[in-house]
Amino acid sequence: MTIKVIFFDFDGTIADTLHSIVGITNRLAVEFGHKPISTAEIAQIKNLSSRQIIKQSGISILKFPLLVAKVKSELNAEISKIQPFPEIKENLLELRKRVDKVGILSSNSKDNIFAFLELNDMDYLFDFIYTEAALFSKSRVIKKILKQEKIAPSESVYVGDETRDIEAAKRSKVTAIAVSWGFNSAAALEQYQPDFLIHQPAELIAAIDKLNTS
Repeated sequence: MTIKVIFFDFDGTIADTLHSIVGITNRLAVEFGHKPISTAEIAQIKNLSSRQIIKQSGISILKFPLLVAKVKSELNAEISKIQPFPEIKENLLELRKRVDKVGILSSNSKDNIFAFLELNDMDYLFDFIYTEAALFSKSRVIKKILKQEKIAPSESVYVGDETRDIEAAKRSKVTAIAVSWGFNSAAALEQYQPDFLIHQPAELIAAIDKLNTS
């Protein structure tokens, strides 16, 4: 097997956006009718799946897409405060030596992603950026890209920090690498049985090397 393309999630995988997103969501609580999240609750929420988090929030299913859109919009004003996870940039540089293409597939907006990458001198590290507004439709985009590029699922990897990222990878039949430094805890991710569960960016290199030699 030779890995040709790696898809990366953005929030919680490359960019440490958790506290900014929680802060924005809390500011919008009155407008959208949901309960603010306390600092103490963040650790508990990390152990829930993506679907469980949405259900527990109490946000109306009709209002949820509007809330997501508003959070993305307000996040743009905070992009300059958001940092990449430690060592992610250095390991992306190493990954580029091992695969043909590295890209981003995110439910965040292209404006936010481009602004972050430019501010952190990381825009040259990615060959493509795709965004998908629907939180649970990433698998459809992965399949479409692979078909366009004539790349087999077995030659592809999706790296993400949430249970929904693992689900998207499995539905697309690509290798799922889950990272524990983002939104979901290692315990929550492990329940969804990713192909690899890693705890620091340097482990990305080892995972790709293992796939390339298997």
